[in-house]
Amino acid sequence: MDYNILTMSLAPSDKHEAQVQLALERGVPAMLGMLSIHRLPFPSRSFDMAHCARCLVQWTKYDGLYLMEIDRVLRPGGYWVFSGPPINWKATYKGSEVGAQELEQARLEDLAVRLCWKKVAEKGAIAVWRKPNNHIHCIIKSRIWKSAQFCINSDPDAGWYKKMEPCITPLLNVTDIHDISGGSLEKWPKRLNIAPPRTKIEGISGAAFKEDNQLWKRRVRYYGIILKSLTKGRYRNIVDMNAGMGGFAAALTQYPVWVMNVLPYDAKQNNLSIVFDRGLIGTYMNWCSILDIFLEMHRILRPEGAVIIRDHVDTIVAVKGIAEKMRWNGRVLHSENGAFHPEKILLIDTSD
Repeated sequence: MDYNILTMSLAPSDKHEAQVQLALERGVPAMLGMLSIHRLPFPSRSFDMAHCARCLVQWTKYDGLYLMEIDRVLRPGGYWVFSGPPINWKATYKGSEVGAQELEQARLEDLAVRLCWKKVAEKGAIAVWRKPNNHIHCIIKSRIWKSAQFCINSDPDAGWYKKMEPCITPLLNVTDIHDISGGSLEKWPKRLNIAPPRTKIEGISGAAFKEDNQLWKRRVRYYGIILKSLTKGRYRNIVDMNAGMGGFAAALTQYPVWVMNVLPYDAKQNNLSIVFDRGLIGTYMNWCSILDIFLEMHRILRPEGAVIIRDHVDTIVAVKGIAEKMRWNGRVLHSENGAFHPEKILLIDTSD
C-alpha cells in the first residue's frame, strides 16, 4: 500500500481459511483460491506481478502445470517473485537435505527457462523471474530446444471451472521483438481512465469507454449524497456484483476503499480483462437468480454495512419485497436522473 499497489491475496479453503477472513478484516483484498485442478478465476494477462512466500506449492510437479498457470495470468513483462525453499538451499539446508533441495531448485530453474522466463535477481531466500514481452523468441526456441508446448484451441481468458493444461498460454502475435504483446498499458493512475487496448478487441470504442467513466462519476457523487457515510471512511471493502468495465470502482478511487469487481463468467464481452487492465481487481461468478444474489449479499455483508441496488422501478419494487423478508429495511429513492426516470435506487443501510 505504501507504493500505491493493489494486491489480491489468495489462500485455500482449509486450515488457512481464517487467513482470508483476517486479511479482509484488515481491509486487504483477499479471496479463497488455490492451485489444484482448475484455473485461477482471472483472465489471462491480469497481473503485473505474482508473489509466493513459502506457499509450499509443488511447482515442478505435473509437467510444471501450476507455474504455467502463473504464466497465464501474468502480463507480458510481468514478474514472479518466489521466496522460500528451495531458494538459497546452500545456506538453509545441511546434510542429506542438501541434495534434494539442490535438485529441486535446478528443476525450477529449468522449468522457468522452458517458459521463456528470465531470472533477473536472487538474493538470500528470494528469487525473481520476468516473463517476456512477447513470444517471438520463445516460438523460435520451442522449435530447437525441449521447451513446453503452446496451448492450442484454448480460450486464454476462461477462468471459471476451466481445467488447467500443461502448456504455455500463447501471447498475441507481434511484428517486432521489442513490441509488447497486446499493447502497452499506461502507468498508474493514468491507466485507470484511459481505454486499454483490450477494449478494441471487445468492440468497445474510446468514446463509449469515456462515457461510461463519466456516467459512474455522476452516480457515485449522487451516492455520496444519499449515503453520507460513504464519504466518511466507514467503508473499506466493497463488492460490485455486476461490474461492467469497472466504472463504479474507478469512480470510488477518490475514497479509501477497494472494490471487488464481479462479472458473470458467461458474459458476451470479456470485461473482466478490461477491469484488470485499468489497475483494478475482480473475479468471475455465476449468479443464478436475484434471490441468490440477495442471499450471498446477506452472508458477506458486515454489520452496519450498506447495499445499493439500481434498476428499473418494477424490479426495485420486487427486490424490496425480498429484502423485507430478510428483515432488511430499505428505502426506494429516485436516481440522479430525477423523479420521472424509470430507473430507481433501493438503499439498504443496516446501521440505521
